[in-house]
Amino acid sequence: MRVLFDQGTPAPFRQGLPLHSIETAHERGWATLRNGHLLQAAESAGFDVMVTTDQKLQYQQKLADRRIAIVVLNTTSWPRIRSAMDDIASAVARCATERFIEVSVP
Repeated sequence: MRVLFDQGTPAPFRQGLPLHSIETAHERGWATLRNGHLLQAAESAGFDVMVTTDQKLQYQQKLADRRIAIVVLNTTSWPRIRSAMDDIASAVARCATERFIEVSVP
């Protein structure tokens, strides 16, 4: 799957998703895009999943109309995310059938 990391998702997490093609919003030149504009750009570019730390996204955007799946992390802390890489990788894999997944990182 093609996976986009938003600005809050630590780039080193890409090592936890070796079977997927990972790009960041920054690498794509989308660092200044927010919410709906970022989702639209990601869908237009053919991304399957966006990993975000924006916990308010589901309340700010109408996600039911989106083709892209969303995985929301509750932290931007790389040490915490690193310790939960297997859980997050599992959530990304489930995006083939689920469109919105929240991962609570301890």
